[in-house]
Amino acid sequence: MQILVDAGVVLLAYIFGAIPFGLLIVKATTGKDIRLVASGRTGGTNAMRAAGCWVGIATTLFDIFKGTAAVWLAQTLAPNVWVEVLAPIATVLGHNYSVFLIERNLGGNIRLRGGAGGATAAGGAIGLLWPMWWLILLGFPIPLLMFFGVGYASIATISISLTATIIFALLYFFGYSTHWQYIVYGLATFVILLWALRPNIKALMEGRERFHGWRPWRKKEAEAKKSE
Repeated sequence: MQILVDAGVVLLAYIFGAIPFGLLIVKATTGKDIRLVASGRTGGTNAMRAAGCWVGIATTLFDIFKGTAAVWLAQTLAPNVWVEVLAPIATVLGHNYSVFLIERNLGGNIRLRGGAGGATAAGGAIGLLWPMWWLILLGFPIPLLMFFGVGYASIATISISLTATIIFALLYFFGYSTHWQYIVYGLATFVILLWALRPNIKALMEGRERFHGWRPWRKKEAEAKKSE
């Protein structure tokens, strides 16, 4: 009987993750279809492009909550560490490949659309780390530094899972956690994010990736070119 409950929790986590909050919020506030804006993803970064900063923040918070809620659901209904890990992974997959966003591409093939999964992966990590809330405060600035320092949303997104993996590994190897499966969560979400961000990584390598950071010397370079 418990195995049915475990499977139900993972399935429910996927369905909750598949709710496209970015699409719903942008549509409600601006009437736009976020899938037709920039990258076409439904996450916070693209919601910010489509409808502004506050809509982007709201979308990100909802997407974070998806992952955290999946962990809490698993801990409540299925006290099994593997379900506790698989539930937020399923939520990230639901966010990236939403059953509510089925469409056919130009070739006639069916595909599931969604986001890149960074915020939802962060939410899952927050849920797993929740008893040690101070570690969340230590890890949270790293993706922000990547976003504003390095300047690329794709790098900041990937850094979320890398940061979580490092934290889980340190907790396990120094004896603060008995759950090595949490490291699996970090690695699994890292692979999922890398796969989702393939177009961005290619664009980054080709110098076409959108820049969001703050590099004052770029402004100076542009001014120098104008004065030539």
